[in-house]
Amino acid sequence: MPERPSIYDQEHEDFRRTARAFMEKEVVPHVEEWEKAGQVSREVWLKAGETGLLGFDVDEEYGGAGIKDFRYNCVLTEEITKVGGGGLGFPVHNDVILPYFTSLSNDEQKQRWLPGLTSGELISAIAMTEPGAGSDLQGIRTSAVDKGDHYVLNGSKTFISNGIMSDVVVVVARTDPDAGHQGISLLVVERGMDGFERGRNLEKVGLKAQDTAELFFDNVEVPKANLLGEEGQGFIHLMQNLPQERVSIAAIAVAAVEHVLDLCLDYARTREAFGKPIGRFQHNRFLLAEMATEAHIARVFLNDCVAKLNAGQVDTALASMAKWWTTELQTKLVDRGVQLFGGYGYMTEYPIAKAFMDSRIQTIYGGTTEIQKEIIGRSLGL
Repeated sequence: MPERPSIYDQEHEDFRRTARAFMEKEVVPHVEEWEKAGQVSREVWLKAGETGLLGFDVDEEYGGAGIKDFRYNCVLTEEITKVGGGGLGFPVHNDVILPYFTSLSNDEQKQRWLPGLTSGELISAIAMTEPGAGSDLQGIRTSAVDKGDHYVLNGSKTFISNGIMSDVVVVVARTDPDAGHQGISLLVVERGMDGFERGRNLEKVGLKAQDTAELFFDNVEVPKANLLGEEGQGFIHLMQNLPQERVSIAAIAVAAVEHVLDLCLDYARTREAFGKPIGRFQHNRFLLAEMATEAHIARVFLNDCVAKLNAGQVDTALASMAKWWTTELQTKLVDRGVQLFGGYGYMTEYPIAKAFMDSRIQTIYGGTTEIQKEIIGRSLGL
């Protein structure tokens, strides 16, 4: 099989060894227990912080590595995916939420939040989706009324990753009901604030160990000091950060595609039928040839996106292309993998079955495939 195209340098591969050792010691022995519990332990977050797996791009004065290189994020994603550690909310924390804190916080906020977000003492979440508003961010109804030195927050959110365990939640709220997208702001709600309640830990098809919750805000008094960025600029802040979120999801997809291909190749070489390995049958050989080709294309595409992201050149349309195409490929290839495994592919004790269940959300969260195509279509002037 051709060598997978790489944009990693030696320091990234050194980091991979660290991440892989962490997964083998601190994650693999606990996956089954976490899936039954519906969440991981807080201890694994603290150990991840100690190991340097959180907050790569946080400045050193706040406990981070001060490295703004998304390749490290991708390496961590790949190692999590290989061990079926989808319950770890590290990619959401590192790739999606921390950029809001690093780019929008003032000095006081950075001192208050960044050290804990880097050490694993503070687990983060971002609350966009509402029961009546999914991909349509302009349709949100959660409101924050200005009361002078604080806002009074009311509303509810759903499908929030890290929702049960989170200590700080970036809440997308409407601070001006009459200003359209210019009336949206980002408020940081902290664990223990009066009126902030968590609903149930939602039962999902896959990603069983990833705590995903409903959140409720009943007259929560949020200090003005917890406004992230500028009032009324929340929609713009979201648009600036969503491309990285979508490249992050694409990185998960490509890592999963390569993992599924490896599982299928191993199985095709060792599983025998009619007196020979099943990989010797032309249909299976051609199937695996197609999967290997598509995995290669996906990796080249992702590598290009990551290089552009590091250079500040990923636009919304390219990120949307990466997100929808790689995730749709992931669901297609994992489905073919289940078919190749036959009856064993339907057994949850086999990694291919877990990959099948965990993959399905990928085309939905972070903006559905349909939303991504709409964004791309508009960029084409249509």
